[in-house]
Amino acid sequence: MTTKTKTKTYKGSCHCGNVNFSFEHEEIKSGLRCNCSICVRKGAVMTDFVIAPDEFTTDVKEKGSLGVYNFDDKVANHFFCKKCGIYPFHTTFRIPDHFRINLGCVEGIDPLALEVDLFDGKSL
Repeated sequence: MTTKTKTKTYKGSCHCGNVNFSFEHEEIKSGLRCNCSICVRKGAVMTDFVIAPDEFTTDVKEKGSLGVYNFDDKVANHFFCKKCGIYPFHTTFRIPDHFRINLGCVEGIDPLALEVDLFDGKSL
């Protein structure tokens, strides 16, 4: 008999509520920081897991207001709201088209209370 891991639907948004998203995952108990040049500047605590595109839903209230910034190899896409400037999520370098979420944008999550690991993106 296999036990199924219980999942929860998480919802989040940018600061102004223009960019909304949701995904399902088991309880979030930890996060991840990256030391690459953009992540150090953002200072965000991200999910320590990735989310497949078909498991991630976005809703942008004003068309054209979800911006994207990419640099270097142009693989990772760092999304931000053009109205409030907040970064809610990005696609990853190591698993293209999969998402990591800014846990500061997720309802009910206090990223400052989580155990946080460091990912060495600077050395990639």
